[in-house]
Amino acid sequence: MVQGTASSVGKSLLVTALCSLFHHRGLRVAPFKAQNMALNSAVTPEGREIGRAQAVQAEAAGLEPAVEMNPILLKPEGNLRSQVVMLGKPIATMTFTEYRGLKPELERVVSSSLDKLRRAYDLVIIEGAGSPAEINIDFDVVNMFVARLSGAPVILAADIDRGGVFAQIVGTMELLAAEDRARVAAFLINKFRGDQALLTPGLEFLQTRFGRPVLGVVPYLAGLNIADEDSLGLEDRRAQAPKHGADVTIAVVRLPHISNYDDFLPLEHEPDVALRFAESAAELDGADLVVLPGTKSTVADLDWLKQTGMAAAIARRASEGRRVLGVCGGCQMLGRSIEDPAGVESAVARAPGLGLLPITTRFAPTKVTARVLARVATPSFLTGDLGGETLLDGYEIHMGSVLPGGAFAAPFSIISRNGAAVELADGAIGAAGTIVGTMLHGLFENRPLRAAFLNALCAGRATVRRPGAPASASRADEYRRLAELVGTHLNLDALGRIAGFEGIFA
Repeated sequence: MVQGTASSVGKSLLVTALCSLFHHRGLRVAPFKAQNMALNSAVTPEGREIGRAQAVQAEAAGLEPAVEMNPILLKPEGNLRSQVVMLGKPIATMTFTEYRGLKPELERVVSSSLDKLRRAYDLVIIEGAGSPAEINIDFDVVNMFVARLSGAPVILAADIDRGGVFAQIVGTMELLAAEDRARVAAFLINKFRGDQALLTPGLEFLQTRFGRPVLGVVPYLAGLNIADEDSLGLEDRRAQAPKHGADVTIAVVRLPHISNYDDFLPLEHEPDVALRFAESAAELDGADLVVLPGTKSTVADLDWLKQTGMAAAIARRASEGRRVLGVCGGCQMLGRSIEDPAGVESAVARAPGLGLLPITTRFAPTKVTARVLARVATPSFLTGDLGGETLLDGYEIHMGSVLPGGAFAAPFSIISRNGAAVELADGAIGAAGTIVGTMLHGLFENRPLRAAFLNALCAGRATVRRPGAPASASRADEYRRLAELVGTHLNLDALGRIAGFEGIFA
């Protein structure tokens, strides 16, 4: 089990690396995180919803994701409430007080899910959440509760990039109960930039004080083409140097409740694309494309757009014939109105949209979570010259139905949903063709579409991308790169012993 001294110390990526390392040594490996709080999510082949991080970890282990890998997903909605997704299906929206009342049921679900994985795989690599030493909270179904339940040895990871790494580790160990402290088998220092020799006195101190080894010091690795667990990953984008001289500039609106922003990760990693997450109307200026992404709180974020001047800037852009793309909640906001008579998402029964697409959204209690296959139905800048014969993978996660309201052209036709043949129109194209909305996530993972889309944005410029041959690395390449980096900086012999497979890295 990998636990951390705090949130965002890199637990998810470390587990991803370990899944890949052990998988390539011939073990059947599965990831597990009992409870995940995140707005980046994924859909299993059965149409169930889990945290994006566990889907990534499963892929690194050569697996399709399963609900048992993340049996509880919390999706914050604002006002101290979260949607509770259990075994891939939403059960309610709750406050923390209401949620903690489910503890017996949560423990049962966590235990049964973990048992199922342990019976099916040689090794389960467990991820904790936040810190195990939150002494003000007597509620735990994800950290030491799981370590006790499974008997798993714990690797305690800390983030040196933010400073105070030795205080993080010592403080966490001191605050743990004695029986839980005994479960910590080793320490790991993550995100290091510099000369490791400078850490020697501190590493020796930890060994002397606690009698545990430091398993390794992993360097900071920027620019991975691997999806982040949650919006904390957007903070790291601010420290990255902007790309100058890029052929295409894309501004993604950073909504307060932004979700599944990993949709745009493949674009970030195109060398000739400068993609930024914009928090003000001024940051939309000069972009070749403005994107309204997914959101967990559509009406609240629509109001934020209006209050901040973003809505006016987008409307002005549309009137000038400049391109705007809406994905999922962003598509809904570009429509004429959002109706929620049953109060599924908020207390607002009807909210006027931006009026840039001829659609209306109506929320319903049943959540749509599906993997889909789609084809191009109507050409647009989103699909460029891509023909309707190309099959596109994607997925849906939304509460509302999008209904046409007048002249209507859909960019895509969904032909399969969770393996069942269907014929459904998706999204809408504005009258001038410069406004496009889709409810499909994951479209830019399709290399031919990504190439055609970027070629459309680059029309009249020198850059041309051949379909199927983009410049950005594949996820498989990135998993290997991550595993090699982490493996190079860990004591693999000690790691194998801790995991119960001594000599596997010999």
